[in-house]
Amino acid sequence: MKTLPPLSPEETAVLLHKATEPPFSGAYVHTAAPGRYCCRQCGTPLFRAEDKFDSGSGWPSFDDTLPGAVRRQPDADGHRAEIVCARCGGHLGHVFAGEGFTPKNTRHCVNSLSLHFVPAGEEAPAVAAAPHGAAEAGLQNADPACTGVAVVAGGCFWGVEDALGRLPGVCTAQSGYTGGHTAEPSYEEVCSGETGHAEAVRLTFNPAAISYEQILRRFFEIHDPTQRNRQGPDVGEQYRSAVFWLDADQKAVALRLLDELRGLGYAVTTQVLPAGPFYPAEPYHQHFARRTGRGVCHMSVPRFSRRAKG
Repeated sequence: MKTLPPLSPEETAVLLHKATEPPFSGAYVHTAAPGRYCCRQCGTPLFRAEDKFDSGSGWPSFDDTLPGAVRRQPDADGHRAEIVCARCGGHLGHVFAGEGFTPKNTRHCVNSLSLHFVPAGEEAPAVAAAPHGAAEAGLQNADPACTGVAVVAGGCFWGVEDALGRLPGVCTAQSGYTGGHTAEPSYEEVCSGETGHAEAVRLTFNPAAISYEQILRRFFEIHDPTQRNRQGPDVGEQYRSAVFWLDADQKAVALRLLDELRGLGYAVTTQVLPAGPFYPAEPYHQHFARRTGRGVCHMSVPRFSRRAKG
C-alpha cells in the first residue's frame, strides 16, 4: 500500500502554520481528471473530483466535501471560516457561501499544497494516525528528553503560550482549558463563565535544560499575579492566575515562590491547585501570537529582583 512521503517545508507551512500558497501556483488549480483529493498530511479523502469547479480565484475550488471529512471553524482573522481536515486538523483553506458559482452556492477554497490527488481506479495512500502536530499547529515533539510537564494559567492563553513557549528548554506549548467542571468545552462555553475553566497553557520541557522553578519564575513575571479573575482588560474567572501542579514537588515549588513574592510585597492571588483534565483549545488558538503577530500581551516584569511599590 502506498504511503505519503514526509511534508515538504512548503506543505508544512500551509498545513501546520496556516500559510497560503500564491494564487495560480498550485498543482491542482486546473485539474479535471476523475478521482479523489485527499489530505496531504494524513491521507484522508476530503473532496471528489466531480465537486471541483473553476472559480477563477487561483486556488482549487469545491462546492461539496466528502461526508464528515472537513471541519469548519472561525478563522484567526475573526471574519472568515477556516476549513481543516476533520481527522488531523491540517489547514486546508477557507469556505465561502453566496457567491453563485454553482447551484450549491458554496466554495471550499483549498491550497493545492494541502492536497494529494488519487486518480480514479488507483489505490489511495495509507491513512496515517491522526497527528496532533497539525491539530495543535505543530505542537507535537517526539524528543524523549522532553519529560517535564507544567500547566499554568495567567490571562489570555495566546500571550502566555507565546512567552513561555519561547523559553530555551521548553519543547511544546499548547493552549487549552482546565480547572473547571465541563468536559470538552468550547472557547465560547469557557468565555460564558459557566464551565469554571481557566484559559491555560500546558508545557512540555527538558528538565536537563530548564527547571520547573525557572518556568514558574518566568510565569510570575509575564503576568500580574496580584489581579484576581482578570488580566488587564480581560475580565472573568477564565482569566484567573493559577498553577496546576502534577506532583508534590511542583506544589512545593509553587507555594515557595508565592511566599517569596509575598515577602517582596506582592499581594498575590494565584491559585495553586492539583492538575485535572486538560482540554486542548481549538486549532485556531494554537500559536496564535506567532502566526498572526497579535495577542503578544504579556510583557515581562522582573518581580523577583525588586520589591513591590506600596
